[in-house]
Amino acid sequence: MVAGELVLTATAAPDIIVKNRSDPGEEAAVEEEAGRQSESLSVEDETESDEGEKKPNEREKMLPDGGGGGEEEEAAKQEDNIPETRLFLRRFAVLAVFSLYSLVNAFQWIQYSIIANVFTQFYDVTNVMVDWLSIVYMLAYVPLIFPATWLLDRRGLRLTALLGSGLNCAGAWLKCASVSPDRFGVTMTAQVVCSVAQVFILGLPSRIASVWFGPSEVSTACATAVLGNQLGTAIGFLLPPVLVPNTPDDVELTSHNISIMFYGTAAASTLLFVLTVIVIRDRPALPPSQAQAVLPDSPPEDYSYKRSIVNLMKNKPFVLLLVSYGILTGSFYSISTLLNQMIMTCYKNQELNAGRIGLTLVVAGMVGSILCGLWLDHTKQYKMTTLVVYILSFLGMVVFTFTLDLDNIHLVFVTAGVLGFFMTGYLPLGFEFGVEITYPESEGTSSGLLNAFAQIFGIVLTLIQGKLTNHSHLAGNLLLCAWILLGILLTALIKSELKRHNVNVGAGHRTLLAVPDDPPPDDPSHNKPNGFKLDPSFSFSRETSL
Repeated sequence: MVAGELVLTATAAPDIIVKNRSDPGEEAAVEEEAGRQSESLSVEDETESDEGEKKPNEREKMLPDGGGGGEEEEAAKQEDNIPETRLFLRRFAVLAVFSLYSLVNAFQWIQYSIIANVFTQFYDVTNVMVDWLSIVYMLAYVPLIFPATWLLDRRGLRLTALLGSGLNCAGAWLKCASVSPDRFGVTMTAQVVCSVAQVFILGLPSRIASVWFGPSEVSTACATAVLGNQLGTAIGFLLPPVLVPNTPDDVELTSHNISIMFYGTAAASTLLFVLTVIVIRDRPALPPSQAQAVLPDSPPEDYSYKRSIVNLMKNKPFVLLLVSYGILTGSFYSISTLLNQMIMTCYKNQELNAGRIGLTLVVAGMVGSILCGLWLDHTKQYKMTTLVVYILSFLGMVVFTFTLDLDNIHLVFVTAGVLGFFMTGYLPLGFEFGVEITYPESEGTSSGLLNAFAQIFGIVLTLIQGKLTNHSHLAGNLLLCAWILLGILLTALIKSELKRHNVNVGAGHRTLLAVPDDPPPDDPSHNKPNGFKLDPSFSFSRETSL
């Protein structure tokens, strides 16, 4: 009798027993026959196992539930089901267009401050009024970042990018109408429009990197996106002193030079707005990484932007990063705004060199940004890299402070380059570190909060340092040194959990899914979810040390 027949006999045996229960002899015979055939099957199975061949279990195939193992097998298959990912060449075009219009926006931020003496004479205003043309960028960001990040979460990358590029273009054209000594109010209004555009720009680097780029290039992509903004600041240090030289005795020539700068900026902004309409999309057809694949394409119905903010503010490592990032980035904003005044105090008639020193500071920072991004992609040492760069920024600030007035402007170029390499190179590190420790919360929300704190510290430090610089540039720079030292201590306290990285590498050899999370209605102590959650059985490893 073959195995299949044995299964049928054994399966039918209970029916025979029920029908003939009054005949104990026949019942015993059936049970004895079934037992003998079962022993025969066991011997055959053992023999086949010894020969290294695995024969299918016919009994399990015949039973409706698959022998009780079907559910486990199906679950195992689902766990092995890895979502499809793919990288598209379009990602480079998206990154390039964003970086370029971010460049123009940063150029419009710094174009007044680096030639503050020219604009104070042209518009007949004080240094403080020209400083406000820079401070308004920081001031507008703080209240507007919340609706901007809400829009990014709800309506996506494309609409946010169009608003940033479009407002940047509108502000540039409005500046063209302000080229007259009695139109300082018009140029201030135009700068306000550009500052609103910045709100829709600064929070996008980490979103573009996460949505379009793979795990091995995400940090480099974020650094490149930030690089565009830094390059704009660098050009803003370099070009205005060349395009608008100091000609206090010829107002018409000054007006002509300012017009050339403003119209050139407007033309570039218009071209980039057109490219933004053509190139930028919300996301690729397929996700670039597992960390993106497990997240929903759009916010779930129970997603709450307010709850997302609350979740981030309850994240202690992220709160520490908020303050430390705000301190160092705000210090950079303050130095950039007041660099012309510091250089002109120590070195008379050096407008061109003031711009070149600013250029050196930012270009060195661009190199630092790219190197830090490559290092993060290679090592994933987020906290260690952030802390080391922070410490070196502090040392660079100390050296810059005590060498500024040594009557050696070539030395200032060197110290400014060292300071910029680390201080500006820190910017993408903060973005990527924030995304890492807050995953799966929105990258736009975490980056937006980081930028908001940077603007707040930038406003406060610029105003205080500006007051101190009028009396002593040394006192103003020492103030920044003290704040940066505090930032080092806060960074050292951050506990680093590699959440996004662990999802990408499949830590624990499991597939991680973001699934709807419905807390028990009768459990008030249960934390409210935000539309999706990560598998609670998944353990996140902390960052390993060097």
